[in-house]
Amino acid sequence: MTPAFRRLSRPLLLALLAAPLLPAAPVLAQQAAAQAQPVDRIAAVVNDDVILRSELDRAIANIRAQYAGKENLLPPENVLERQVLERLILTRLQIQRATDAGITVSDEELERAVQAVAQQNGMSVDQLRARLAQEGIDFPSFRNNLRDEIVTQKLRQGFAQGRINVSEAEVDAALATAATTASQQFHLAHILVAVPDGATPEQLAIAEKKINGVKGLIDRGEMSFAAAAVRYSDSPNALEGGDLGWRSLNEIPPAFAAAIQQMQPGQVIGPIRGPSGYQLVQLIETRNQAPAAGDKVTQFAARQILIKVDDKTSDAAAHAKADALAARLAGGADFAKLASENSDDPATRRRGGDLGWFTADAYGTTFGLQVAALADGQTSAPFRTDEGWVIVQRTGSRQVVAGDENRRAQVRETIGRRKLEDQWDRFLRELRGEAYVDVRTSEPAAPASGG
Repeated sequence: MTPAFRRLSRPLLLALLAAPLLPAAPVLAQQAAAQAQPVDRIAAVVNDDVILRSELDRAIANIRAQYAGKENLLPPENVLERQVLERLILTRLQIQRATDAGITVSDEELERAVQAVAQQNGMSVDQLRARLAQEGIDFPSFRNNLRDEIVTQKLRQGFAQGRINVSEAEVDAALATAATTASQQFHLAHILVAVPDGATPEQLAIAEKKINGVKGLIDRGEMSFAAAAVRYSDSPNALEGGDLGWRSLNEIPPAFAAAIQQMQPGQVIGPIRGPSGYQLVQLIETRNQAPAAGDKVTQFAARQILIKVDDKTSDAAAHAKADALAARLAGGADFAKLASENSDDPATRRRGGDLGWFTADAYGTTFGLQVAALADGQTSAPFRTDEGWVIVQRTGSRQVVAGDENRRAQVRETIGRRKLEDQWDRFLRELRGEAYVDVRTSEPAAPASGG
């Protein structure tokens, strides 16, 4: 099963009984229904919404299924419950924020996503439906979970607009580093003990004590790094053992990029104080990809609809028109036809908005991040650029041999992704900190520092 399939959380299934079928004995039927119907409890209140105990239980069951055969990595039940509940809370907050921003997912978008998940797992939609049934997941709930994933992806795309800038000096420095070393990649994991923005000295001291306690457990061999991440990390990827995947130097924060090049697999560095809090970083393994003339970069094909903001059209008016066009697209309207009729870019309007093939930075960092975040065939929500409001539909992607400009584009895209990740993590922490959350489960104790 691929990661795209595994990460879909198990849905909420409430056992709802049918109405009584014996009108001659309504009292007995009601008593039987009351005895059979499970009483669901509230696990957490999240602003004006709730997470039910049944939803939490099924999410925990899903995590346990993912760890089948390696249950020793999982923490005690109360700690696992806290981690899973925090993930559900964060997802619920993102959905609420997206809803407030008017972000929606059409039935057509959802159907394409279902087909994509099936294809990624080497099966048809009917086979996917059968596989889900074998795992106790009903198909409508699977679709709802997938819809939530798409909504949060759109929220992230909107968040990126206008926030990420990569200077030419940063690109020059990255290329200079690559010219003097092999193109190494590093498989990393991390543990984060988060601190709020403007943390007090007391909060910093508590966080530092906790991270030192976690490091002590790892150094003494009392707990593996992955198990410690699952149990103690505040990062959204805690339940994956803190795994960050493979990263090039450009994708590693400068605070510890130099140190990682000197590390051996299995080694841990930290605590490192960063903008998010205190981190421990483990190097799992390395691999070399030496630069060669045949190096390749990614190019994208896409269509766009541009609604310009100028002396005649205000930002609000342009945004409203872009939203209206997005609604028509969600209803099944043809993108090329709408672009031909409505786009304010004369160069692409006559081609149905077609931009041809381009690298991620060809139209600026914001545009490139939006296109890179889409799947082939997917359409973005409206987003703001220097020219106005844009809707983009990615129609294809390919790998091509890299020339100098293409290499610069690839490096710029990589640095942009790293910066977006940092800012997005901070945004999620702020979202959590500003929310009203009433957690109705017990909290685990943090490890003590020292021996």
